[in-house]
Amino acid sequence: MLLSKSESNPVIAITPGEPAGIGPDICLSLLPESYQATLVLIADRDLMAERARLMGVTSELNVITQTSAAQANKLNLLHVSAGAPTIPGQLDSNNASYVLSTLEVAVNGCLEQRFDAMVTGPVQKSVINDAGYPFSGHTEWLANKTQTDRVVMMLATSKLRVALATTHLPLRDVADAIEPSSLLETIEILNHDMINKFQLNAPQILVCGLNPHAGEQGHLGREEIDVIEPVIQMAKRKGINVIGPIPADTAFTPAMLSSADVVLAMYHDQGLPVLKHQGFGDAVNVTLGLPIVRTSVDHGTALDLAATGKADAGSLDTAIRIAINMCQSK
Repeated sequence: MLLSKSESNPVIAITPGEPAGIGPDICLSLLPESYQATLVLIADRDLMAERARLMGVTSELNVITQTSAAQANKLNLLHVSAGAPTIPGQLDSNNASYVLSTLEVAVNGCLEQRFDAMVTGPVQKSVINDAGYPFSGHTEWLANKTQTDRVVMMLATSKLRVALATTHLPLRDVADAIEPSSLLETIEILNHDMINKFQLNAPQILVCGLNPHAGEQGHLGREEIDVIEPVIQMAKRKGINVIGPIPADTAFTPAMLSSADVVLAMYHDQGLPVLKHQGFGDAVNVTLGLPIVRTSVDHGTALDLAATGKADAGSLDTAIRIAINMCQSK
């Protein structure tokens, strides 16, 4: 064990993501912050020291091992060796295995209850794929590692939560991927985790239609009639407070959102542009349905900003605070 844990002081593992991007930068920005948690950064110590030097940051990382104690008011660092030296802004596929190794340490620590949650920085999917590793995103990777049949990707700000019925799919594949069993399971996971991880009683789930005008009674597509509406009725019979299908251009109006706890969009770019417009920089990615707590930043690697000191750490800060709240809710 890294340390003895208490309900009021969860241990949060943090992975900085792509080493050539802003992940290391925003992690270093946590040094002056205070959290009701013990933070353990899983990264290469030399990489982090060099990034601190380039940014002119005084490094106060508390380097620990798997058997030494982490400190509650420090940014602790659990060393994982990088595959190659890192040049800010320059991708190197030799570091793809390093990125995946940091994730392995974090998820294994959560499954073994050495960590209470994991918070992930931005990764560059293309460089991981270029190195020969099949990787479509954190969400799918974590589902595989935890042997979870279905997970739900949700982004959240202080004012809006948007979950996705499908995640990283080409648009032409979305309609075929929306099927009764998977959609019902997604709604059930949403309901369960809103209650158990966010302490919401009878959360209201607003379900978007797939087609414009929610299909216009079948004139603009039958997915609402054949799949979405029957699933909503099944969910209601299970006692779930679910409404829809609602046309997406109506679902995100203030009147509809005023009583909704979460919106379920049918595909990635149906719901996330609205959320990011509403709260970009402070939005957080939350993976629901996992046996662990996982949150993430909502932005990319921003290679052009690496080591400049200009990266905004607001999303990472929010991701950590939401992870802490979820741990305490459990």
